[in-house]
Order: sequence, then structure tokens, then C-alpha cells
Amino acid sequence: MATTHPSLTNEEVARRGDEIYNRLLRAQLEPDEKGKIVAIDVDSTDYEVGTDVLDTAHRLRARRPDAQVYLLRVGDRVLCHIRSPRRIHPA
Repeated sequence: MATTHPSLTNEEVARRGDEIYNRLLRAQLEPDEKGKIVAIDVDSTDYEVGTDVLDTAHRLRARRPDAQVYLLRVGDRVLCHIRSPRRIHPA
């Protein structure tokens, strides 16, 4: 596969991905796909839905090798939540 060089900043990919999701995909996906992962090519608006982040992104890239991919969880504002680890205090 050819190496791609992204032409957009991470912020622009996120802005476009959110806009595509809200304008074209939200109403279509949220009733039946809530909680699943959606990978969106922000250039073509092509997308893929799945349950695994890497598999979903790879399936989109198989169709669109030069895709600039934006990932999110259907029905949620974030893909995942990151928590700081609990501190364990010795007894």
C-alpha cells in the first residue's frame, strides 16, 4: 500500500468528521447502530460501521486507501473515556 501524507490537521479532520456525522449520518445510524464505531473518510464522506475500532478503520481503508479517517462511537460524543489509574496506597 502506498504511504499517504495527510493534507489536513487533526483539528480539521475532527471538524469535518463531526460535520459529516451530524449532517449526513446521525439520523441514519443512531436508531440501530448506537454504541458501535463509525469510521468516516472526511474527503469522500464514505464510512464504515463496526464493533471493533481497528477492524472498522481497516475495512474503510481497504475501500479507500488514501482515506483521512475520523472515528467516533455512534450516539456518543467520544470514542472512549480515559481515566487516570487509581492510586494504590500501601497498608
